[in-house]
Amino acid sequence: MPPHTPHGDPTRHDGHPTGHDGDPTGPQGRLFQRGSWPEARFIADVLRTETVGGALLLLGAVLALVWANSPWSGSYTALSGYVPWTGGAALHLDLNLAKWAADGLLAIFFFVVGLELKREFVAGDLRDPRRAALPVVAAVGGMLLPALIYIGVTLTSGGEGLRGWAIPTATDIAFALAVLAVIGSHLPQGLRAFLLTLAVVDDLLAITIIAVFYTADFHPLPLLGALLPIAAFAFLIQRRKTWWWALIPLAVLAWALMHASGVHATVAGVLLGFTVPVLRRRGDGPGLAEHLEHRWRPISAGFAVPVFAFFAAGVSLRGTDLGAVFTDPIVVGVMAALVLGKTIGIFGSTWLLARFTRARLDEDISWSDLLGVSLLAGIGFTVSLLIGELAFGPGSPADDRVKAAVLAGSLASAVLASIVLVRRNTVYRRIHERETRDGDHDGVPDVYQQPGQQG
Repeated sequence: MPPHTPHGDPTRHDGHPTGHDGDPTGPQGRLFQRGSWPEARFIADVLRTETVGGALLLLGAVLALVWANSPWSGSYTALSGYVPWTGGAALHLDLNLAKWAADGLLAIFFFVVGLELKREFVAGDLRDPRRAALPVVAAVGGMLLPALIYIGVTLTSGGEGLRGWAIPTATDIAFALAVLAVIGSHLPQGLRAFLLTLAVVDDLLAITIIAVFYTADFHPLPLLGALLPIAAFAFLIQRRKTWWWALIPLAVLAWALMHASGVHATVAGVLLGFTVPVLRRRGDGPGLAEHLEHRWRPISAGFAVPVFAFFAAGVSLRGTDLGAVFTDPIVVGVMAALVLGKTIGIFGSTWLLARFTRARLDEDISWSDLLGVSLLAGIGFTVSLLIGELAFGPGSPADDRVKAAVLAGSLASAVLASIVLVRRNTVYRRIHERETRDGDHDGVPDVYQQPGQQG
């Protein structure tokens, strides 16, 4: 075992400086450095909820695929197209169940995203520009390259489907965390934290893309009207008035007016989330944003997103020429962008950041770990399917091809990521077992040893 380095010694056992204040090779100069205990505890809570949500999401998708390809597929189509409120035409709310799931239930999902975004920018890792640099750069790279690959494939094939350029840019954090939880029992905590933070930035960029590029039939008056209930919601919530009988009607009114404006209604959920204060006025403990996130995340992950997946993933392949489907430019573009674009974009942008700045990986994490997480980010589902519907229209032939491509590309990314991360998990498990034996042998519990000094 290497000689034990006392806490505060300026050198580690490998001879590198530990990093005094201002030293770029210290904690602030590392990629994936350990967060604070409150940050780690919050990440653990999110992981538990999102893992269960990922399992329910998978269940909803599988059920939809089986039903849509069964002899009873007509009943699935009829259920998706059922309009529960035929009198809502004047308010643009004569929506079928599939649209209610995409426009209504996903607003809950995006409200939680808004809470998480504000928390990260006010009290999380993204409040520090030096710590925010990596996930921001990785997320941008992981969105630009998939979009460019999709555009390149569609342009070389005549340009059909170019409007769907943003489909492969999003990462489904629930699916990704569910896979990571199953295969990554001994992987470093820094990888999970990185994936969560990357997803936060990814969600922010995806929301911006939806609001800017996928707004049809824009009507400014309802949009201006939506600002009034949002302002009233903010007024109450900033004064810690958590009256459900006032806040929920204001949120529903803001959603309805946003929907009538032509801007996708889920943007209202994000704006409402941004109004919630993060920090407590007095004392320690979780703020209101974290409190609401813990209350609404189970509804989002356990109900809203799985129901959306059930209505969005039901693509029928009965009587379909699979060879023609998987040579279609849209399908090839989405799959190549998810599997290759996400991986190269995230891994490559991180490598460039480390190559041309003085930042470096944390001592506990290797580039092989990063490769596995980059592959994992190619799992696109919820937002990818939503953008596909916005780009081509729900139920259109192109939308069905998008669903097939997103499902196939996500499955390929999950399998490839699992191959890499299972091998890495085996390595870390062996290291943990060896450190445990060494700790028992020398009589010093590992918990009292400094990070990086065990075994």
